[in-house]
Amino acid sequence: MIISTGRDRPTERAFLVGLETPKSSRWEVGESLDELGLLVESAGGEVADRATQRMEAPVAPTYIGSGKAAELAKTAKEKKADTVIFDDELSPAQARNLEQIFSCKVLDRTQLILDIFAQRAKSKEGKLQIELAQLVYLLPRLTRMWTHLSRQTGGIGMRGPGETQLEVDRRRVQERITRLERDLGEVRKHRTIQREGRMRQHWPVAALVGYTNAGKSTLMNRLTHAEVAAEDRLFATLDPTIRQFRMPNGVRVLLTDTVGFLKKLPTHLVESFQSTLEEVAFADVLIHVVDASHPQRAEQIRAVEEVLKKIGAGDKHTLTVWNKVDRVENRVGLDREAAGVTHGVLVSAKTGDGMPGFFSELAAMLSAWSMRVHLKVPQSEGSLLALLARAGRILEKRYEGNDVELTAHIPPFLRGKVAPFIIPGSEQNPGITQGGETQGEVDVPGAGGPFDGGAPGDLAGDRSSR
Repeated sequence: MIISTGRDRPTERAFLVGLETPKSSRWEVGESLDELGLLVESAGGEVADRATQRMEAPVAPTYIGSGKAAELAKTAKEKKADTVIFDDELSPAQARNLEQIFSCKVLDRTQLILDIFAQRAKSKEGKLQIELAQLVYLLPRLTRMWTHLSRQTGGIGMRGPGETQLEVDRRRVQERITRLERDLGEVRKHRTIQREGRMRQHWPVAALVGYTNAGKSTLMNRLTHAEVAAEDRLFATLDPTIRQFRMPNGVRVLLTDTVGFLKKLPTHLVESFQSTLEEVAFADVLIHVVDASHPQRAEQIRAVEEVLKKIGAGDKHTLTVWNKVDRVENRVGLDREAAGVTHGVLVSAKTGDGMPGFFSELAAMLSAWSMRVHLKVPQSEGSLLALLARAGRILEKRYEGNDVELTAHIPPFLRGKVAPFIIPGSEQNPGITQGGETQGEVDVPGAGGPFDGGAPGDLAGDRSSR
């Protein structure tokens, strides 16, 4: 545990350090440090003070330069700081050298985020994923930190008995990483089976994405009454939740709520949470929730879009929802922003303001999925098959010789691309946007299926994904 929050220990005081370079303005660094302070509070600590250093580029040995580090060490001691946290990721050598100068614990933004995730993970899958991310981060840093794994001694930053023990611990960590990757592979197979079961219902799937603390869980609760924990802090929820709700026109939709995104989100953390984020990649529609009251919402939108590209969901059909409009006095600017995107609405998930417009826009987008096609595509068309898997929704697939015969729901922009491969007479409208049920078998209410229910805002859903 990086931040101590036990009752028997006082709250850790953190001294924050940021680096201003020609590529980042003072204003941007200040905003990033503000967010870092919120992360510290979310982890259970408090901010003692903060400082920035302006340089052309980070210095290899000490990141901010040895002279500045010595100056800040005195300031941190005066402020009675227990921990110094840098806003960017430090190399193992930099962390080791800075700890010697500051004479206290030195962390970086990545370690802080990993600690918050470790506190919030509740499900077995979430715990596996965060442990994998922590060990991947720890492996190259064992020279400085190996003793927290030793059976003989403990304490981060203490010197170990020697190289032999270090190599033993490296092997131990690598073996654990291998086991975790194997276990997460099984989790991914289980999720794939669950996903295929949901797809057989022919219900559209929407995934909530957005910057952390944008109000995704509040919107989830508004739509499904799922009672997901919704708090005004960063990364209040971590484990994914899947529930269904019924639109005013009677259409059932499966809604997925996943972890929020963040600027400077560690790459290996995204990789570790791949099985969870696959739920986003396989959704039919993305609901991008934006905190309309945040002054840096444009930067937050870009940060979310970057993560979506990393997980292969950058070209998904997206409804942008400017949430928390009840906190905004002048909506003129928001109206212009919403008018500048293909699908955008202003709502307050807390008060319900704007929800009729949300349902209307979502219904219009889901109508794109009313086209179900039966295709026969040559296996040589690998790029088209990959695009169908990424941007469409494949319901059935089988191989016949050199061809792939599949049934899929497709968005409008794919209709022209697949036209030459449509089997004549197979194009159908499964009635996704019509009142009532869609085609395909649906669990009978009361039969104990995973998607039982019928009333708007039904709680039924994939409870095993909690």
